Amino acid sequence: MEAADTVRVAEPTPAPQTTASTPAPPVVLSARNVTISYGGVPAIRDVTMDIHQHEITALIGPSGCGKSTLLRAFNRTNDLIPGATMRGTITYWGQDLYDKRVDPVEVRRRIGMVFQKPNPFPKSIRDNILFGPKVTGLDVDPDEIVESSLRRAALWDEVKDKLDQSAYSLSGGQQQRLCIARAIAVGPDVILMDEPCSALDPVATARIEDLMRELARQYTIVIVTHNMQQAARVSDRCAFFTTEVATDEGGDRRSGRLIEYDLTDTIFKNPSDPRTEDYVTGRFG
Repeated sequence: MEAADTVRVAEPTPAPQTTASTPAPPVVLSARNVTISYGGVPAIRDVTMDIHQHEITALIGPSGCGKSTLLRAFNRTNDLIPGATMRGTITYWGQDLYDKRVDPVEVRRRIGMVFQKPNPFPKSIRDNILFGPKVTGLDVDPDEIVESSLRRAALWDEVKDKLDQSAYSLSGGQQQRLCIARAIAVGPDVILMDEPCSALDPVATARIEDLMRELARQYTIVIVTHNMQQAARVSDRCAFFTTEVATDEGGDRRSGRLIEYDLTDTIFKNPSDPRTEDYVTGRFG
């Protein structure tokens, strides 16, 4: 703690060397009894789950079940939405992210976000990468951070000779990898991805999926996806959400609920809830 009214966001701990006999990796993010509402109406209710280090966790379920709402809660992006409120607790390395003394800007640096549609800034490729470090005041070598971020996003070889060209000159898949590189440039610990492939063709989607598996060696990744094949291919754990009527309120308001959360292989091959099986096999949703 640096001052009486400031709490530092926790530093990540190194990942342990794991074998088949070791327990699950450390918990990076933990949600306990989380309910998120907009204008007093719950969008998602009573979610309890853990996100493990260097794993890809997929959030799946039909539209309107609160997947993106929960994803945004993990880095306090919902703070920017008027009328959004949260009950419950979300911790990052054991520290309450919603403690009033925690700086949400620092939270968003440590827990980056990649959105559904590629959204590069109307700047050069180089300036897109350098924007975050400049805004957050990071002391970095510009050339080094540009190259290292683009390399980690598997984009360097394609753009190294045109760094001063507009980011809009890139294809959709390249733009999305640029957005991932931009998120990496500020040194995050966790990368959140909200349907990062939904606007891309199959070839670009395959590149992003390969990239996610590579990035999971260095980062913890949480992805929202409607693509069951994608969830099965890339994730280590999978959380299935659906919508249910809030019977305790005596009305017909529907809100998202976490139905089942387990290893991806279990979710797709041996789910414990019939609703999960119906969804992953395409019988509903």
